[in-house]
Amino acid sequence: MKLKTQAVNFEIAERLEKYIEKKTRRYEKLLVSPSAEMEIRMSVVKPETNLNKETQIRVLGVGQEIFVQKTCDTFEQGIDECLEAIDRQIEKMKDK
Repeated sequence: MKLKTQAVNFEIAERLEKYIEKKTRRYEKLLVSPSAEMEIRMSVVKPETNLNKETQIRVLGVGQEIFVQKTCDTFEQGIDECLEAIDRQIEKMKDK
């Protein structure tokens, strides 16, 4: 699985990069296709508000595209919520 990370309007801290790697490591087993790809895009919107961290995750190469977008107070929270939603979508795909 290929992992692409993109930051818009900020620099990704090393701590956040390690957090992303830790949280996405288990998807290497789920997404075994050589063309499987996970794209994570994080951006800061409306810097003057609390809920200003937008996280988008797109998963390609699993039969269909999975896309999730969440806006939260922290990027860690946004990543967690997006990955939970991806888990639910993967389960639905397996059930079909």
